[in-house]
Amino acid sequence: MTYKYPDAVLMIFCKAPVPGQVKTRLIPQLTAGQAAELHIELSTKTLQRAVQSNLCPVQLWCAPATEHPFFTESAANYPLVLRQQQGADLGERMHHAFCSALADYSHALLMGCDCPSLTGQDLEQALAALNQKNEVVLAPAEDGGYVLIGFNRPQPELFDNMPWGTSRVLDETRDRIARHRLRHHELREQWDLDTPKDLERYRQH
Repeated sequence: MTYKYPDAVLMIFCKAPVPGQVKTRLIPQLTAGQAAELHIELSTKTLQRAVQSNLCPVQLWCAPATEHPFFTESAANYPLVLRQQQGADLGERMHHAFCSALADYSHALLMGCDCPSLTGQDLEQALAALNQKNEVVLAPAEDGGYVLIGFNRPQPELFDNMPWGTSRVLDETRDRIARHRLRHHELREQWDLDTPKDLERYRQH
């Protein structure tokens, strides 16, 4: 396959759609089974968006393991490679993924699978920013986190002892980018689907 950015890779972090273990903040508005189905829907749309423009190779980073049927079916249906997340917390898992990817590629992006607002154009803008010598690319989220981050080399200082799951992640990340004098580019603000209010917005969207 011919890619527009063959020296870059897009990594997608995804949990296995096990009822009761995904989209738990939408329970009890949704049943555990419905929340898992929504997770599958969001993840599938993310994969479709990731591969549709042949921007770059795609890796699906799976948790807890690559053997779940959703992952094996995704690998059969889309041009992507399965990888297994490794690490004690989100920061360790993300840093490990970047170290692995940047051993083989010059640029790497990492995103989750619950951001309906992120478009193929956003992904292309992120890849272009890394090609323009930005050391970090970031897609900020309305909730104080971010939905995408990208590097040209591993940046462990952006993942170590981060207050994951809080509204302070984005500000802390920006502070560390400034402290380490990293040249960076930010995409437009995005929103991800975590709460019942987000679900209502998604259904209207």
